[in-house]
Amino acid sequence: MSVLYIEPFAGLAGDMLLSALCGLADGYDEIVELPDKLNLPDGKVEVNTVNKNGIVCKHVKIIDLNDATQSENQDAHQHDHSHEHGHSHDHSHDHSHSHEHSHSHSHSHSHEHTHSHSHEHSHSHDHGHHAHRHLSHINEIIDQAEISDKAKEIAKSIFLIIGKSESKVHDIPLETIHFHEVSAVDSILDIVGCAVMLDKLKVEKTYSDPVCVGSGTVKTQHGILPVPAPATSDILRGFPTFKGNEMGERTTPTGAAILRYLNPEFSVPTLQVEQSSYGPGTKDFAVANVVRVSRLATSARQQAEMYVIETQLDDASSEILGSDFQQQLFALGASDFYYTPIQMKKGRPGLKISVLASPSSLEKACEFILEHTPTIGLRYYKVGKRMLGRNALEIETEYGTVKVKESIKPSGRRQRKIEYDSLREISKKLNTSILETQELLQPIIKKL
Repeated sequence: MSVLYIEPFAGLAGDMLLSALCGLADGYDEIVELPDKLNLPDGKVEVNTVNKNGIVCKHVKIIDLNDATQSENQDAHQHDHSHEHGHSHDHSHDHSHSHEHSHSHSHSHSHEHTHSHSHEHSHSHDHGHHAHRHLSHINEIIDQAEISDKAKEIAKSIFLIIGKSESKVHDIPLETIHFHEVSAVDSILDIVGCAVMLDKLKVEKTYSDPVCVGSGTVKTQHGILPVPAPATSDILRGFPTFKGNEMGERTTPTGAAILRYLNPEFSVPTLQVEQSSYGPGTKDFAVANVVRVSRLATSARQQAEMYVIETQLDDASSEILGSDFQQQLFALGASDFYYTPIQMKKGRPGLKISVLASPSSLEKACEFILEHTPTIGLRYYKVGKRMLGRNALEIETEYGTVKVKESIKPSGRRQRKIEYDSLREISKKLNTSILETQELLQPIIKKL
């Protein structure tokens, strides 16, 4: 299991994250084989060493073989940003993430497009069979790929994040959106590649610094749009961002969607970095155009800044506070909660609700409690949280697969506890009680 720390001080794009994650997971060879695993013969992956302000790192370059002139234009090629086929580029966003192609194709019309915004318009040119794909088509490609089920789940979740934002921004039903630029070979490989690397790293927690989004405007098929582009802005809603000192679009919808999937906390604890990797962009700026992604040592996840949210109730039905209420709290990011019986004013018996939430989920948890209970107010305060390092294990036994939670004591000693769901499942199979099953399995677990 891994804990990641992302530093998007120069921006965030799919290829930058893919390059950094490949470095952490030692996955460069694996990513070169990805086009074959996705059955995308028109895609090719190259890994090149680049120098960004003295930082020597590897860049994973996705090549779209549908473009006959791609090899001549790779120095200008960037992922998941606007490009104009066969036209001069006067994009106002001079950054490492833009697509800048000088296609030799002949066109009878002029158009611009960006960020998978191309939906219900026709094209007289043929840019390969991938020019228009619905979300269902992309999911079909992913489902048929030779990658793990978890990687498929991650990739589809990231595409869904982009699709929902595009649907919202353009007021078009999700099922009818044509993913144009984000459905191209390079963007599919960027997103699926990141999904494969995240699965390989077994990421359980992510921290991030505020995201550099850039400033200015960008020319798109929809006209001149502000930076960050509407889809990027929507995806990053609620995340801390800053413009940076150089004009241009610095964070792309794909980079933003991958970060949104990781659901990072922006309150970074004291760090103990175990390994760092840099993902470069193609453009050069005053600041090194890289994203740094670090894997933190186990001890780094033992401390975190959290919030306790509390309110007192003497007029709430126990039905309201049952399992549905609790499950929705967890879905909003609460990590723990409990009820305490109390005596309130006028001698009324009541309950105190205490919820433990991260800084990133604080506002949503507060709003949920105010919306779904009779309370007219609540309080919250910051607390420190210290945790043991933990691993989720699956151990094969003669009775079946047993899920085990392993915690690591400060001394390094490991403590293992069988998950209740596994005990219940095996108890039914053996027709024994939970306690009998636990006594049967615990010696096996301790020996491993």
